[in-house]
Amino acid sequence: MKAYLDLVRSIFEQGAWQENRTGVRTLSLPGACLRFDLREGFPAVTTKRLAFKSAMGELVGFLRAADSAADFRALGCRVWDQNANENRAWLDSPWRDGPDDLGPVYGVQWRQWPAYKLLPAADAARIEAALGQGYRVIGPVEDQGRPCVLLYKAVDQLRACLDTLIRDPGSRRILFHGWNWAQLEEMALPPCHLLYQFLANPATRELSLCLYIRSNDVGLGTPFNLAEGAALTHLVARLTGYEPRWFTYFIGDAHIYETHVDMLREQLKRDPLPPPRLRLSDRIPAYADTGRYEPEWLERLEPGDFTLEDYRHHAPLTAPMAV
Repeated sequence: MKAYLDLVRSIFEQGAWQENRTGVRTLSLPGACLRFDLREGFPAVTTKRLAFKSAMGELVGFLRAADSAADFRALGCRVWDQNANENRAWLDSPWRDGPDDLGPVYGVQWRQWPAYKLLPAADAARIEAALGQGYRVIGPVEDQGRPCVLLYKAVDQLRACLDTLIRDPGSRRILFHGWNWAQLEEMALPPCHLLYQFLANPATRELSLCLYIRSNDVGLGTPFNLAEGAALTHLVARLTGYEPRWFTYFIGDAHIYETHVDMLREQLKRDPLPPPRLRLSDRIPAYADTGRYEPEWLERLEPGDFTLEDYRHHAPLTAPMAV
């Protein structure tokens, strides 16, 4: 994880102090990139202990389209508690539906993106085409004086990515994202890691992932997000018959909170240790071995299906999360 420490150094050396919505200043650097060859190991931070079980709990929650902090807690992840129950802007929001509610965050968009079509009532061909694509009629409506039909379906973006890896692996359109403009105000926290693109090489049977993050708390968020992105790459590769290869991590606003400076200064004094290996549970079917495509395992996973082997790390370090 030398690349991670190099990023921290770059922010300290080149970043500028800025105010933000949390009230805690950040030292911010626009535009950053980390790149990992997953054949060489798993990108777990070693200059402190990674909360790996919590990260995998969050990932599984995303895969299950969790929309409540209680759902994440049940999976061993408490990182959503404050955003659900201590974020004043969210507590005052008319969209919040009681304690622990998060709204349609991350996994809801990944697995249940709300898609609508407003079509002229007389356009039978388009209505029929939409019905053939899984849309259902919500009802007749009027739009600017025209009689129309409103149709809806929930789009499983992640499942569509796996389907395309099986059907058309050379596609450069195998991606999903969470930045739904129509629902941002309904979320306790708009998505930070918002665009995932899978890139397959059918000839070498290698699968890579490019992840774009609009805003990243480098002290606490980056280690978490790196673990989740790399684990997701391993999982999708297993289910579609590939080997994980490149994981490229782009950041729009890379920042260090003022309250995290001491923690990160201490990490810079420590030498990184060899990376661990990720082991997926044998109960997760490998398409390369079985020849059976079983994407339903996206919903069957448990946090314990992900294990780090030979994970050596320095002493734990903690810092408060800015909400």
